[in-house]
Amino acid sequence: MIDAETHERIDVLPDRTADTLEAWLRKHPCVEVVCRDGSTTYAEAIRRALPDAVQVADRWHLWHNLCEAALSEVKAHSTCWAAELDAPIYDGPRAQTTLERWHQVHDLLEKGVGLLECVRRLQLALNTVKRYARADRPERMLRAPRYRASLVDPYREHLRRRRAADPAVPVQHLFEEIKALGFTGCLNLLHKYINQGRAGAARSHVFPRRLARMILARPDNLKAEHRGPLARLTAACPEMTHLHAFTRGLDRDRDAVIAALTLPYSNGPTKGFNTKTKRIARQMHGRAGSTLLRHRILLG
Repeated sequence: MIDAETHERIDVLPDRTADTLEAWLRKHPCVEVVCRDGSTTYAEAIRRALPDAVQVADRWHLWHNLCEAALSEVKAHSTCWAAELDAPIYDGPRAQTTLERWHQVHDLLEKGVGLLECVRRLQLALNTVKRYARADRPERMLRAPRYRASLVDPYREHLRRRRAADPAVPVQHLFEEIKALGFTGCLNLLHKYINQGRAGAARSHVFPRRLARMILARPDNLKAEHRGPLARLTAACPEMTHLHAFTRGLDRDRDAVIAALTLPYSNGPTKGFNTKTKRIARQMHGRAGSTLLRHRILLG
């Protein structure tokens, strides 16, 4: 516990439970403002102990969660905006497995099977099952591939023209042709490049993380070359800009969110002291109890 104005350490609670926090707050009725993270449990404990206190949400987590929500939506709608860019979508064995798993999870859910039972039957991780369960359509699980730069890239147009003129041209012949043009890679690299579909499809230079940054950027700060593609992609897939789940969470904690964005108080200094506390705990190697740890934190 620290003073939100002076950033001085005040106390160290013995555990992280809401009841302990509530008991501490009841002993300090003069507290007017409480900075906290997004925990609804802590919010309720503060509300019970000090109903008139102003609660301030953690600003950093607000921005971080917004960025993560935007990125998640952009990834989930890859099939929409990638089609606008004529970018390929994974359609190999991995994509087929993804679609099959989506159907397996949703078939079980429609039968009333719980998430934990889905985990047991399908032998998947719980977070994986949750991710499939959240997707309302199987296509939302597919992603536009992000390929790394390849030695074959400079010869893509040559490969595209040759394969368009002669779809049955052997890869060995293509390899010899681009090798004569200066290609220094191996035959296996060319095989992989062609099997991934990179020789026949245009490569998208807009990736999910970059697109999410463009969506979140202030319009005035966008580069001129980004404004046109952003407008085209959001018009083709307006659903990816609707962060319903994130905004519902903000609405449930509206007062604390407004306080975080308008008041000078922040939960940031607490995070710094938490880091120092972990360092002290490692230095002690568990050789002393919580009493000594508390004294070292408060006096350090």
